[in-house]
Amino acid sequence: MNSELILLVDDEPSIIQLSRMYFERDGFRVQEVGDGDSALEAVAQHRPALIVLDVMLPKRDGFEVCRKLRASGDQTPIIMLTARDEDIDKILGLELGADDYLTKPFNPRELISRVKAILRRSDSKQKGDGNPVHCGDLTIDPGSREVRIASCTLDLRTQEFDLLLTLARQPGRVFSREQLLQLAWGFDFYGQTRTVDVHIAHLRKKIEGSTLKIETVTGVGYKLIT
Repeated sequence: MNSELILLVDDEPSIIQLSRMYFERDGFRVQEVGDGDSALEAVAQHRPALIVLDVMLPKRDGFEVCRKLRASGDQTPIIMLTARDEDIDKILGLELGADDYLTKPFNPRELISRVKAILRRSDSKQKGDGNPVHCGDLTIDPGSREVRIASCTLDLRTQEFDLLLTLARQPGRVFSREQLLQLAWGFDFYGQTRTVDVHIAHLRKKIEGSTLKIETVTGVGYKLIT
């Protein structure tokens, strides 16, 4: 049974009630708040293992909550919930430091799956094991969680690092979105595969100075090429 505390931040009672039911059924503890200011107070007071954070909130929106937490050095994993299926909203959330996002309406089983995957990645990050991977002019060190282009270190989010490492371990191989969700995210429930596309777009910008490129294979997925 899990015992981690999940902070649910949403002003929709139906979302809170349904999410709470699924989390508690899996053994998680749950703290719930309905606005951005209360979210910041709850993080400071309860130190949750993960935050499920709605974008549209009273007083202070989810983007501002995420921005303030990251600016203060708080690295608690964050899954953002957005009612708008627009890439700009998702990319903005990732830019501000969110670990993942889900678009409403969502399947609560997928939310639980993503939470478990992120918590597993957090445990793996703390252990920090694995040999460095060299691909083109990229060096990826799983132990230190660092990526370098030549001598320049890239600033990658947790999920960006895991995604790039998955692709770089088998350069030239085409991965489907579902395979990337399984290998890089650790998801055991496949729903909104668009999360892969958003992270790929974000990652492409960060490796622009490299000799490596992430190529789209239409109708299939992605591969890393030189």
